Amino acid sequence: MASHPPDKQVECIIPVLGVANLSRSIASYIDLLGFAVEWGGHEGAEVCGIRRDGCAVMLSEHASPGAWVWIGLETDDLFQTLPRRGVKVIQEPENRAWAYEMKLADPDGNVLWLGTETRKDLPVLGT
Repeated sequence: MASHPPDKQVECIIPVLGVANLSRSIASYIDLLGFAVEWGGHEGAEVCGIRRDGCAVMLSEHASPGAWVWIGLETDDLFQTLPRRGVKVIQEPENRAWAYEMKLADPDGNVLWLGTETRKDLPVLGT
């Protein structure tokens, strides 16, 4: 009798962002975005795992820069705090049918696309 694979085969999906300088990127993600290093990132390392609020991203000097990462948020509090910390804003907050969103860039040009539920108190763009 053939065995059937378990229903759940994928443990997790973690975006891998290409970076030019791991140390610089780690500092940016820790100091500006509030992440913490979970593994790697030591002197001479070329890859590391970072985590915030139970969600992980890998930074790698071996991957090509230019990725986008969707980061779903419970509230839009970070929309105000992250730009004040010096994070580069590439799209100010916009209320869209799919989300209230904004886009930020890390030092290597990767796009961090933050979003919450569409706001009911603002007009929806594009409608």
